[in-house]
Amino acid sequence: MRISREQARAWFGQARVARLASADADGRPHLVPVVFAVRGEVVVTAVDHKPKRTPDLKRLRNIAANPEVSLLADHYSDDWDRLWWARADGTAELAATADHPDLVSALVDKYSQYRRTPPSGTLIVVRVHRWSGWAAQG
Repeated sequence: MRISREQARAWFGQARVARLASADADGRPHLVPVVFAVRGEVVVTAVDHKPKRTPDLKRLRNIAANPEVSLLADHYSDDWDRLWWARADGTAELAATADHPDLVSALVDKYSQYRRTPPSGTLIVVRVHRWSGWAAQG
């Protein structure tokens, strides 16, 4: 059953991981797992210290070419009555961590791993224009 915008935002915000979907200028999709924080109608994720093959990440190139993105968080259980998903659709921008200390703090507050090494790379700041979701039970 469909869930309310408020419930989708709440469940999404409590999730520990989401999937970020972006598309390049030709519409080819790209999907990656991300850690994130929600502040109001903004979702933030960062290019952090975890190992990457290259700093020239596909998600960053995609957002520069096509800023419309979706993020999906979900809960799976073998008890299918407990399944749910929540989605945030919005417009992303790339930003420096120095320009958004409040959003970096939101990530540090949510993930203890960032307390030792706060994100210092590029932030992906998504201004959400639609929250939606579904749950097996009401």
